[in-house]
Amino acid sequence: MSEDARKNMSREERLAAKLRENLRRRKAQGKAQNRALGDSGATEKLPNRADDS
Repeated sequence: MSEDARKNMSREERLAAKLRENLRRRKAQGKAQNRALGDSGATEKLPNRADDS
């Protein structure tokens, strides 16, 4: 996106564009992680914060 286009966008439009960009990046990361795991359906179990106490 050019600098002039960014200047003309409202705050909400800029935030929406950043959110879409972030979503695309995270989806790509997730797909890459699934490929690295061999698409076996195995997912890394994240620790439950409630169990930390």
